[in-house]
Amino acid sequence: MDGTDNDKGIPTMLLRSALCAAVLLLCHPNASFAQDAARSVLAEQGLAGRIDAAIAPYFKADAPGATVIVVKDGKTVLRRAYGMADTSKNIDMTPEMALRIGSLTKQFTATAILMLLEEGKLSLDDDITRHLPDYPTRGKKITIEHLLTHTSGIVSYTSKPGYGAGMAQNLTVAQMIDSFKNDPLDFEPGSQFRYNNSGYFLLGAIIEKVSGQSYASFLEQRIFKPLGMNDTYYEGVGRSKAPVAAGHTRSGTGFGPAKPLSMTQPYAAGSLVSTVDDLARWDAAVSSGKLLKPASWQRAFTPYRLSDGKPTTYGYGWGISQVQGSAAIGHSGGINGFSTYGLRLPDQKVYVAVLTNSDAGPANPSVVARKAAAIAIGKPYREFTEAKLDAAALDAVAGTYEVEKGVQRVFRRTADGLVTQRTGLPPTPVKAASSTEFFLPGSLDWFEFQRGADGKVVAVTHHQDGKPIVSPRIGNAPPARQAIKIANASFDTRVGRYELAPGFVLELTREGDRYFAQATRQGKLEIFPMSETAFFAERVDAEISFEGQDLVLKQGGRNTPGRKL
Repeated sequence: MDGTDNDKGIPTMLLRSALCAAVLLLCHPNASFAQDAARSVLAEQGLAGRIDAAIAPYFKADAPGATVIVVKDGKTVLRRAYGMADTSKNIDMTPEMALRIGSLTKQFTATAILMLLEEGKLSLDDDITRHLPDYPTRGKKITIEHLLTHTSGIVSYTSKPGYGAGMAQNLTVAQMIDSFKNDPLDFEPGSQFRYNNSGYFLLGAIIEKVSGQSYASFLEQRIFKPLGMNDTYYEGVGRSKAPVAAGHTRSGTGFGPAKPLSMTQPYAAGSLVSTVDDLARWDAAVSSGKLLKPASWQRAFTPYRLSDGKPTTYGYGWGISQVQGSAAIGHSGGINGFSTYGLRLPDQKVYVAVLTNSDAGPANPSVVARKAAAIAIGKPYREFTEAKLDAAALDAVAGTYEVEKGVQRVFRRTADGLVTQRTGLPPTPVKAASSTEFFLPGSLDWFEFQRGADGKVVAVTHHQDGKPIVSPRIGNAPPARQAIKIANASFDTRVGRYELAPGFVLELTREGDRYFAQATRQGKLEIFPMSETAFFAERVDAEISFEGQDLVLKQGGRNTPGRKL
């Protein structure tokens, strides 16, 4: 009566169905493999659809676009193009197109150095003067490893004032080195991490000196050709059959052509052009241990430690981070007309490359790549929808929170909503998803506020790449700085150059009713008066005050006096 005819209570019909299926599989042994293959194809199609649905909204059909590839377990899961390759000619982007990859070039430069290391032609501990004897190190030992890890202290030529004015000029390797070699060091070699294009430029010169080949030829013959990367080359030196996307930059009326740039200047720091297909081939080679010994690859992916023992988040040509708690190795690229990101998750055998043909949006390739990778490993980032909160709800979470000793994060209510500001960084708007959850638009980060037994907020958790950072509330938010109107004549008495350190000057200027400060090798920054003797910047967390003819720069918890020159 209950439909079973066995002592384990299995329904008769289901038992017979299972037996029939078993007989069929015995008669057709390939059937199970075919079913597994079909399921695998369906799973890949489903994964591709989820990734596409998550990243497609970042791009518009009539704006600069991107080529994207996602590889998992050696199989291409998604290979797509979005937007336009050339907005002026109305040409759509296609997946096989070649684009500038910017600083993704650095991983190829680093690999070339490690190849020469394994051949016994150099040591990472070599003083750079062993290979570049005319380089002035001012008595300091600057090693090849310092160049690889952005810890040399050498001035980065792309951050020097006025660099942009000469970007289109063709220069030799020696002329480019001459443009920065005589500048004072920014810090003691090995003591700080500061991203540095000069270091990788010098690595290119060392590759040429040690190998006896040009940088472009070495990469082509030793890396690109052996790996079948036929569409990767030094722009202006090599070429391929792949169509090339045009670079764009944002203007007041939309997107226009990128600013001209001679590719003699990026050189070993950012001169390469590639396709997502070639970058996938590159990652496959890296993952399978080609070109280098396992120990060398491991060293490239290990965070460098500064002279005080503190780890950085950079190895040799790759940055080290996490995606939803999983180890990630990657790099961004930004160059005239293009923004890029390459990301590998070695434990999950996932690789993502995003190449965009605009240097200013509409999409952030890092966000796109991380979002795609997270979906590929089954740990998608949370998606948030903005919720409207009243002023009282925003005031409840406003306050000062301690990230670590000497570093705070402030949440402050403004007329437009809530902003957050970490010590030393500019304020950033945050949007509410609920009364306790807030997210950063255009980012993958979000904040979650915790309340005590009395209902008051006691801490905030910053969720960043699956790594929660809890910061206790230590007080109210300080009042926002308010700009006032002062007479231009009053500011004119402050105009001039102030020496903050030997070789490091802060210059104050006025343009009409606007006031500016510009530090050596940095961009111009607008400042606003709080009084006739105190000014603040909005883009960075800094204040300037005057004592007589001299000034004091307050930034990062330090007061730095400056003598007027």
